[in-house]
Amino acid sequence: MNKMIDYQAQVIIIGGGATGVGLLRDLSMRGVTAMLLEQGDLAHGTSSRFHGLLHSGARYAVKDPMSAAECASENRILKGIASSCIVECGGWFVQMAEDDPEYTENWVRRCAEASIPVREISVQEAYAQEPLLRRHVLRVFEVPDAAVDGFKLVWANAHSATAYGGVYKSYHQVDKLLRIGKQITGVSGRLLRTGEPFTATSDVVVNAAGAWAPNLAATVGVTLDVVADKGTLLAFNQRLFQRVINRLHPPGDGDIFVPHESITVFGTTSDLVNSPSDNAPTVRDVQKLINLGKGLLPEIEHFRVIRAFSGVRPLYQETHTDTSLAEKGREVSRGFALLDHEALDIEGFVSIVGGKFTTYRLMAARTTDLVCRKLGKQGHCRTADEAILPVISPALKEHARKVLPWGAASKMLERVGSDAEDILHSIESDPTKGQMLCECEMVSLAEVERAVADDDVHFLSDIRRKTRLGMGTCQGAFCGYRAIPLLRRAKDKYGPFRAEIQNFLDQRWKGIRPVLWGAQLRETELTRGIYGGLLRFGGERRK
Repeated sequence: MNKMIDYQAQVIIIGGGATGVGLLRDLSMRGVTAMLLEQGDLAHGTSSRFHGLLHSGARYAVKDPMSAAECASENRILKGIASSCIVECGGWFVQMAEDDPEYTENWVRRCAEASIPVREISVQEAYAQEPLLRRHVLRVFEVPDAAVDGFKLVWANAHSATAYGGVYKSYHQVDKLLRIGKQITGVSGRLLRTGEPFTATSDVVVNAAGAWAPNLAATVGVTLDVVADKGTLLAFNQRLFQRVINRLHPPGDGDIFVPHESITVFGTTSDLVNSPSDNAPTVRDVQKLINLGKGLLPEIEHFRVIRAFSGVRPLYQETHTDTSLAEKGREVSRGFALLDHEALDIEGFVSIVGGKFTTYRLMAARTTDLVCRKLGKQGHCRTADEAILPVISPALKEHARKVLPWGAASKMLERVGSDAEDILHSIESDPTKGQMLCECEMVSLAEVERAVADDDVHFLSDIRRKTRLGMGTCQGAFCGYRAIPLLRRAKDKYGPFRAEIQNFLDQRWKGIRPVLWGAQLRETELTRGIYGGLLRFGGERRK
């Protein structure tokens, strides 16, 4: 029988997405001992399964003005404290001939009320800068939208939190809350990798589990009205637009293109699902998006889609009395709610639900304020003022560019920051470690070696989330098998390498399967040939 593992902290946070790690950072900065428990790897859920848009707030200006104002403020703050995770590409809202001109005028007024800067540009200028736009544009407005790397920002928060004494534990499945009378005393669960049971005791438990939040609250009889809303997106293998392109109409499906370096993400859909685990994209989702995308990009069918992916938004609604809200995810506010369950005679338990990636820091700050009041602890929030990542020195940049090609050096510095010194010294000691294990994302052998050895990395897919290995246009066709020798060197830490690479490929297959046509189908056949020839894969049943 496995021995029980015991943890203790003033605050236990459940959920390793953006809000959870933001909480861990804020609490730790205020001197509170905090521990975060996550059922998978950090950022494996909704915080990495979205379009990567740092909202200006303009999308919600008409329908949800409070969310719009929050997004506008947080957009400015995050650009200041997390600049290396954000690309300030800007955004356009485009009114087509068939769009309602009254909505446009109302939108302009509401943006002004929410302090969202808007500048109208000429249609001629728009076509000159974005030649792929459909030729039925009436008006174009520029807003301060940006692209954000969800993986990078979540890990940056986690590393900053640990520098202040915070602790996070991945692959810790929380099964239930522990309760003595009215007081929540902690949680219990098990380690998913080993099956070992654990308990974690605390003065306060914060439920930041996103779409899984209702499941945790239900273990003590608390009902959270969180709608699980699946959104599907498409990733194209090239940069179709230079900036974020939004359709200027009421928020709907398939009306946002977001550029990310050399690719473009397009979406999204909105479909209510029964479980937050129901995040598999379907052929129907893909076909729907392709058809809708023609409204902004008429030649969309001629561009290569490398994968589809889905995330489940945790949308909060106060009651289920209005059944239309429960039926239509688009009708539910994108705002957030901080719930103190003392009203239900349950002490030491709060939930933070709803919201958006753009507002994660604000959600964490409001929650930390409440938790500190419960603990009787003084201290103000500093997360809007202190940079999440230390500034990379000019000397380190120069060192990196002497060791690695310019593009690879820049990408590596963005991913690992000031920790790059160890990687650079490794390459200088053995130049073969400077070869690119993943050409698509420019990930060196030395960087992957470092990730393999990290204490919080347990699977090849964890390495993917940390380094972007396998997330480029080849979707792991070439870099996946190249990582196997590194796993074999750390075989006591990792499971059978065949199972590791099979799971890695299956996760890639999940997003490739709905887009199997044209060039993507041909590349998938190449991938099948590579792994069938090298590792004799191909006879296993695909799910």
